[in-house]
Amino acid sequence: MRLIVQNIIYRILTFTLLLFLINYVYVHFFYDKDLAKHSDLIAIIDKIPDSTDILYVAESSNTALAEDDIDRRTIAEFLDEALPGQKVNDLTKPAAHAGIYKVLLSAIPETSNIKTIVLTLNLRSFNAQWIHSSLETSLQKSLVFLKTESPLLNRFLLSFKGYPIKSEREQEAAFKAKWLADPLQFPYNFEHQNVSEWDYWMAINGVKNDDGTTNQALTELACHYIKGYGFQIDTLTNPRISDFNEIIQLCRERNWHLVLNLLAENVEKAEILVGSDLTYLMDYNRDLLVAYYSRKGVLVVDNLETVPDKYFIDQNWTTEHYSDAGRKAVAEKVASVIEQNAKLFK
Repeated sequence: MRLIVQNIIYRILTFTLLLFLINYVYVHFFYDKDLAKHSDLIAIIDKIPDSTDILYVAESSNTALAEDDIDRRTIAEFLDEALPGQKVNDLTKPAAHAGIYKVLLSAIPETSNIKTIVLTLNLRSFNAQWIHSSLETSLQKSLVFLKTESPLLNRFLLSFKGYPIKSEREQEAAFKAKWLADPLQFPYNFEHQNVSEWDYWMAINGVKNDDGTTNQALTELACHYIKGYGFQIDTLTNPRISDFNEIIQLCRERNWHLVLNLLAENVEKAEILVGSDLTYLMDYNRDLLVAYYSRKGVLVVDNLETVPDKYFIDQNWTTEHYSDAGRKAVAEKVASVIEQNAKLFK
């Protein structure tokens, strides 16, 4: 019996030593290459300066530039200028949403000097097409190296696809099912029961030119607007809500002040292409989010209608990409709200 126990202990020690050696070799000879190939996020987090007071966390809205921009600063850089005495730096990951943000924020060292997190609250990120985006698998893959403190274990997770994986076909089927299943509710009679019906109606009837002919390009854009903003947030089932709630809890644990920056959408274009039915839904979701997170004691900056149509870079798609004047307007609104609530940040 004693010999058996000794043999088991010997095997455990040998296996432990072997794992240690493999981990050592991996970290010193292969880890950096894997990070460069599969995840840029650790490097991004490591580059956050120690002098950071306010961390601006965003998707591509922060860094998107117009070709003719005279001032090529990001929203975070405009915010830094607008808040003298506080150093603002950014953590930007294109196509990111609250589910990604919560992992990134969790990976910031607890010894960080950061006092405030300004986090983009992107209205479109709550819609079915973004929740079931074809980019989601790639985004989840990029988070693997942040999941545990063991580089070797994370490499095994990556090798054996230990992250959510769905094909583009599966994601498309999921958001199309939501377009059919989720009813649209208005305080007045509305002829379409769901986004799928509304989108089909717009595709058939189209946006008209002055001479009564159909403008195909504007019709397709109107359909994109309907699919992008034709939804109503359910705080009990929408995964973005639970993601932001987890972020709120994390910020409380880290003693970070949290500011949610509700990004500007092209409400003006939505009104022109589709009409007041769509802008009603945009206002509905804005009001819901502001009220929901304000009740939780979170400061929400309402930038939904801050940027006019002429300052949106992408005129043929639905994005939160602005010219320099638009980026500056968003940053100045955030700075103004922070300054007005300065006592909350002491």
